[in-house]
Amino acid sequence: MVLKGVDLEELKNQGLEMVRTAGPVAFFVGMAIVPAFGFPLSPFTLSAGSVFAPTLGWPTVLVAMWVALAVNVSITYCLARWMARPVLEKLVLRLGYKWPQVPPGEAWNFTILLRVTPGPPFVAQSALLGLAEVPFRIYLIGSVIIAGMYGTAFAVFGEALLSGQGRMVMVGIGALAALSVGTHLLRKHLAKKKLAAAK
Repeated sequence: MVLKGVDLEELKNQGLEMVRTAGPVAFFVGMAIVPAFGFPLSPFTLSAGSVFAPTLGWPTVLVAMWVALAVNVSITYCLARWMARPVLEKLVLRLGYKWPQVPPGEAWNFTILLRVTPGPPFVAQSALLGLAEVPFRIYLIGSVIIAGMYGTAFAVFGEALLSGQGRMVMVGIGALAALSVGTHLLRKHLAKKKLAAAK
């Protein structure tokens, strides 16, 4: 495809080749660190399968991706809960507000509900959970499972899309649709549960 003198297909191939040349270690280390500072996670998840599955195999790619996600959310948690929190807390108090606290019994619900809510960027979700002092174990398990499932679906979809495999594109779209429906039902269930508990 050519757009105003730019060959998008060639541009895509060059970009993927640059990632491939950098190697899997640099790629997954970058995936673990860079999105913790605001860079979108989706370019990593969408390209991981296409670039590295043919040489490393899907099991290795998915394990590396899940480990990178675990490191990523751990970095953001540390930044939000301990490093940035004192400055942000002073700012909130100066503005006349009180810093929100998550009751211990609501940590799981809060983590899952925030992670499956569409809209907030991934790094913002991680920062909010860290600032709210959700226990790290709950934060890590909930975040990695939910982000890992989405990341896996995106990796399958991205590999199919970039390689032009029509059937696998449909599989990826189906997986993303199933996750969307599942998270929507989960949000409704948690909302009803919270409403029932408040009565």
